[in-house]
Amino acid sequence: MKALIIEDEVLAAKALQKLLGEVSPETEVFAILETIEESLEWFENNEMPDLIFMDIHLADGSAFNIFEKVEITCPIIFTTAYDEYALNAFEVNSIDYLLKPINKKDLKRAMGKYKMLTTSRNQLQKFLTQMGTERKKYKKYFLMPERDKLIPLSISDISYFYIDTKSVKMVTYDHKNYYMNVTLDDLMAQIDPEFFFRANRQFIVARNAIKDISIWFGNKIAINLSVDVPERIIVSKAKVSEFKNWFVG
Repeated sequence: MKALIIEDEVLAAKALQKLLGEVSPETEVFAILETIEESLEWFENNEMPDLIFMDIHLADGSAFNIFEKVEITCPIIFTTAYDEYALNAFEVNSIDYLLKPINKKDLKRAMGKYKMLTTSRNQLQKFLTQMGTERKKYKKYFLMPERDKLIPLSISDISYFYIDTKSVKMVTYDHKNYYMNVTLDDLMAQIDPEFFFRANRQFIVARNAIKDISIWFGNKIAINLSVDVPERIIVSKAKVSEFKNWFVG
């Protein structure tokens, strides 16, 4: 299991790493980050860890600022010398809240929660897979307003969605554009992920619209579509493996 520590006090981070080795020797701490800026850069270029230990007060501000720019999908154990942020911590995907100085008993309890959570999640996913209920119904059409009519657009007519000046725009293969009153997150819950991929914060692309893929700087890739796009579509290093698995799968 791979863990990430976000902590601006070097001695506290090293102490947590040592204590973690005693409580959960199978856990590998593969990075210790000290600031919000460093954390944002790390998430941009690396895959999500299995677990994060996160201090709330960092040298350059509150760690909650990270959640405004990064979608963190793994469990988090918060570590802090203050208890007034407990409610805020549980608004994100926190599983425990440890007050400093962290002792072995509290850390062991938190790791027990993590293991119980992941075991339950894996069992549930296995059950859903066996029952075939993980496959949900997705939109096949959108009704888009045009003058005094509603135009039915098949999902197969759509080449990509993107954010244009804070609004989401749908673009078809025949170069028609439609503004939509939804977020890209909302769209990803409505359309079949087998045929559409969230390339980055600005773009969702259709599999059939992809012409080719360019190798980009810093182990990133650029997706080239068969239709015009307003800017280059870059997939971060952290999402390259996910994209490749999706495209060939």
